[in-house]
Amino acid sequence: MYDVADAIKVADYFVVVTGTSRPHVRAMYEDVHHRLKRLGEIHSRAEGADLGWWVLLDYSDVVVHIQQDEARDYYGLDDLYGDCPKLDWQAVEVKDTGALADA
Repeated sequence: MYDVADAIKVADYFVVVTGTSRPHVRAMYEDVHHRLKRLGEIHSRAEGADLGWWVLLDYSDVVVHIQQDEARDYYGLDDLYGDCPKLDWQAVEVKDTGALADA
């Protein structure tokens, strides 16, 4: 996860994850979408879900990029934003709502 707040003005954070195949990318998209929807978070747009090559979920302050390996290498988001502070998503505290456990 990159803190891109100082680098760009459209979002504060980019979450960049890799899927191993089109079905895997689609499954991750569905999982993120449904879990956050249960918490009341709705993305303003989702792009690329049908193709499964690169799915972009725009939650305003947070943009989630789910890419196949080849797309991640080709578009190089890690190179573009590699100088931005990286956040350890596992260290971020999230309040337990129970909604995620049911997913």
